[in-house]
Amino acid sequence: MTKLTQELAQFIASADTAEIGDIGIDKAKKVITDTFAVILSGAGSEVAPPTLAFARQAGSGNVPAIGTSDRFSPPTSALVQGTFGAALDFDDVLSMMPGHPAAVIMPALMSQCDTGKVSGADFIDAYVVGLEVGSKLSQGVGLQHYFRGFHATGTIAIFCAVASLARLHRLSERETSMALSIAASTASGLQANFGSMTKPLHSGWAAQAAVTAVMLVQSGFTASENALEADGGYLAAYGTDESDPAKVKPLLGSPWTIVEPGIALKKFPTCYATHRAIDALRQIEDRVGRIRGRVSNIRCRVAPKSLRPLPFMRPETGLQSKFSMPHALAAAVVFDELKIASFADEAVRNPELVALYDKIDAQEDIACTEGDPDFEKKSSGTRGFVLVEVALDDGAVESARVDIPPGHPKRELSWADLEAKFADCAESCGLHQRQASDAFSRLHALERQADVATICEALVRVSGAAMAREGA
Repeated sequence: MTKLTQELAQFIASADTAEIGDIGIDKAKKVITDTFAVILSGAGSEVAPPTLAFARQAGSGNVPAIGTSDRFSPPTSALVQGTFGAALDFDDVLSMMPGHPAAVIMPALMSQCDTGKVSGADFIDAYVVGLEVGSKLSQGVGLQHYFRGFHATGTIAIFCAVASLARLHRLSERETSMALSIAASTASGLQANFGSMTKPLHSGWAAQAAVTAVMLVQSGFTASENALEADGGYLAAYGTDESDPAKVKPLLGSPWTIVEPGIALKKFPTCYATHRAIDALRQIEDRVGRIRGRVSNIRCRVAPKSLRPLPFMRPETGLQSKFSMPHALAAAVVFDELKIASFADEAVRNPELVALYDKIDAQEDIACTEGDPDFEKKSSGTRGFVLVEVALDDGAVESARVDIPPGHPKRELSWADLEAKFADCAESCGLHQRQASDAFSRLHALERQADVATICEALVRVSGAAMAREGA
């Protein structure tokens, strides 16, 4: 039998991240910066009050929850910031998983900023190794795991976070194997909770479970050393007929996932499965001008299973609107720019926007797989292509096809795009502009930072009076 758990532990201990080069470092910094941003956005979301109310019952600690004035223990901070990171569905996308690993990895690593100095270079190194382990493990698990109803962010990205922490703390191979095995017993997340607060909780729960697994091992707690591949283990319970642990080892570092295929960063604060449709509508507007007030109907066609994560045809809450193709297209028509507020409760109550729902027909169509023979192996946001047709009130019909969504590694967001996103996210939680600008600059030069804790401290929410005293 393949000794998968041990093979992953060996890789975590010995991997040479210098292989990713300057290009890989820049890509990693973009993901890290993006994740700090979306955690801030979560701190201003409807998920924040109940999450913080729950977390405060566990008591305070030394780790700041960025975008707030709260401080928690490492496991609780990981829960809070992981939940915040996925609260607005603005976090990273790894289609090969498919999931959002950074919203699990980053909060787990950020929780360690009270254990001693964590340099920017070590932070990048730990992230890259964790991403590599979880992404390649996902290939051994197989895509049918996701189509069974599991949310891979919770059920697979948890191993990304364990690997990152093991790398950061230089755990022994035996300790790492046990931490992975503990995580195998706590991995969870079901798609039935998409559109509710429990969906982002999957990220927070996974981050907290990863931190807990490593802390338990560091405290002398024991576990199996082969829980991934053993009879009655993770793959036996969570896998399908296509799962194969032998696939994983040859893929590790060949190439590194951060470089190829890379990570997608979201341009719009909504489910990734809507992004190509939004982009298609924007391409139409580039030709004919803004179409607000001119729409007779909109026809959207996508590949089979692309609407799976988008069950809400008439969303009733901001959370549901992030998983609604009609809302995504209607919001793109009504708003000049799609910002966080475009997918809030108030937007769902906007009469002009809601009236457009009935003019939008979104359907799956096998014709949208033409030219993509591997579409069944891809996630909802990347399979096949998306075709949008807009009929205008004057009788004109305009259409656009989009194969690759904006923010995809082949259409990478620029640092300027990220700066604008960072500012929007910071504003949404009431953070002062000067704080956001300072933190963004440090993250842009992360490999030269002596201690990541100083970046987290720069993003603690303080009162306006305090900012005035500091000369802001």
